[in-house]
Amino acid sequence: MEIREARANDRPAIRDVARRSMQASYSLDPTAIIGAIEEWYDENRLRNLLEDDDKVLLVAEHKGQVVAFSDSVITGESTGEILWLHVDPDYRGEDMGLDLFKATRNHLASIGAGNLRGRVLADNAGGNAFYENRGLVKIGEETVDIDGTPYVENVYAEVEAERMEPVELDDGETVFIDRENEETGSIAPFYIVYTERDAEDIYGYWCGKCDQLANAMDASGRIQCDECGNARKPTRWDAAYL
Repeated sequence: MEIREARANDRPAIRDVARRSMQASYSLDPTAIIGAIEEWYDENRLRNLLEDDDKVLLVAEHKGQVVAFSDSVITGESTGEILWLHVDPDYRGEDMGLDLFKATRNHLASIGAGNLRGRVLADNAGGNAFYENRGLVKIGEETVDIDGTPYVENVYAEVEAERMEPVELDDGETVFIDRENEETGSIAPFYIVYTERDAEDIYGYWCGKCDQLANAMDASGRIQCDECGNARKPTRWDAAYL
């Protein structure tokens, strides 16, 4: 299987996959599905989608045939939303959807959209379970118009990424504060600061009292804020603190 950006000659296959996927996944009237496909994926919209820098259309190709695709959009400075993720029913159960989801998430992150959201109609039990199994959390509901009829659409997000607060330091570097991940200080909490939004590498600690970086830590794990004196006790044994 190859996952790649869509091309103009993929348009008929994209419409066919969308139609077959919606027929298998949603309890919608067949005429509504056909109307939706014509509205969302007609020649002009697909052409504009492929030319728009804020839109991302990836396809999964198996033996030269497009069998799945994801339709995403950049909605903010660092947020990408998967609007639709369709897999041909004949290719479900082969991790096609999971591989496409991962590739879409990585692609969005590579162009600066580290916050991931996903949308799925409320009556698609399998689609909702898919996002929940990926660790995304339902954060709200909206409506989407399908052939003139409104339907409830659930919105999911990677909460870990959503809660990261970007802060630009004096040297111009941007770090990310996780205010839900804290260490107890003598005056106020210390919040963990990461080098990237994915929260893999710790940069230092943020003082909750004076709201500034308190990056000094000794070998025993003691943190001290030079501005206000807020301190975290050492996490490892050291004779100096007996």
